[in-house]
Amino acid sequence: MTTYIEKFNPISWKSLSRKIESVTREKVLLAINRQGRGGIDDFIALISPLASLEFLEPIARLSHSLTEKRFGKAMRLFAPLYLSNECNNVCDYCGFSLGNKIVRKTLNDAEILREAGLLKKMGFDHVLLVTGESSKKVGLDYINQALRTLRPYFSNLSIEVQPLQQEDYESLKANGLHAVLVYQETYHRESYAKHHIKGKKSNFDWRLATPDRLGKAGVHKIGLGCLFGLTNDWRTDAFFAAHHMDYLQKKYWKTQYSMSFPRLRPYAGEIPLEITLSDRDLVQLICAFRIFNHELEISISTRESSELRNHLLPLGVTTMSAGSKTNPGGYGGDDSLEQFEISDGRSVSEVSEFLNSAGYDVVWKDWDSSYDKPINIDCETDFSKEQSSDRNLTLVS
Repeated sequence: MTTYIEKFNPISWKSLSRKIESVTREKVLLAINRQGRGGIDDFIALISPLASLEFLEPIARLSHSLTEKRFGKAMRLFAPLYLSNECNNVCDYCGFSLGNKIVRKTLNDAEILREAGLLKKMGFDHVLLVTGESSKKVGLDYINQALRTLRPYFSNLSIEVQPLQQEDYESLKANGLHAVLVYQETYHRESYAKHHIKGKKSNFDWRLATPDRLGKAGVHKIGLGCLFGLTNDWRTDAFFAAHHMDYLQKKYWKTQYSMSFPRLRPYAGEIPLEITLSDRDLVQLICAFRIFNHELEISISTRESSELRNHLLPLGVTTMSAGSKTNPGGYGGDDSLEQFEISDGRSVSEVSEFLNSAGYDVVWKDWDSSYDKPINIDCETDFSKEQSSDRNLTLVS
């Protein structure tokens, strides 16, 4: 199977970095005027240092306009549901790394349902299931069981777990999987090897080819992104994320795509961070992706502060997490180690109230599992009778 690797390997990181650094005023103006119709060359212009220095305001205005034109004043909310902190990888930036001396915890069915009940009470109908990468303890069978357990209660189930085979994703899809988030972390091979020291995650190419396997499996939505702070050149990393998404969108055109821009956050036993993406850089990045792809779902997590998230809303963001806990059992008060510290500590109701006050409609789901099933219409059905598809979870007292 041909994958993005064949497109990726011939591109020189250094040459591309120089190209981004040397963008002219004329190219930035052209990219703004074309509103992204110039493809990846326009994206290069929009993420250039010159664009940040001289054109950030018109870029932000255009991004705002394109976002409202396509998505209106709607904001989707979701919650991460951490199932396990078991992990066999050694990654020097993650609280779940195998080398960290922490208490490991994996939720059983009853504990998963308890967390789910708490999230339903908060209003969520879309959850992102997160695990560490441990094939033995949280492998395919465990993830499939979690999906089967939660499917009756949530309209939208996404996962962020270890990369799997195509047939594994097909199995998960049959059990209600809607979307998969798989971040490359960084597209810089040397930096990737430096930070991913042991375990399956140290295989750069296996991870890079994962979205192709997702596309082949027909997964409804694929989420991409970099973890900014692993290299000192965020712009070149951002280019590869955009280039990767552009390749996937052309090849697997029935699939929807989302993009996230997580920045390194502190965790227990952390190493010193490298150069990080500044707030101004993050604004530029979000706006560049929106102009590059008008249909793209752009997500911002509770890694960022409430003040920054509030300011980012009009600039291109379409999806937010809220009230997040990043440890297994966290919503029920478990004090197991978090994967990273969150920065926006507002409750779900506080986030929802702010969105409403700012004129946004809160959307609790953007998909329903019933859409995946064939529709058989009975011509004798009386559609005048009110039909209800509400599902209530009554497992939490």
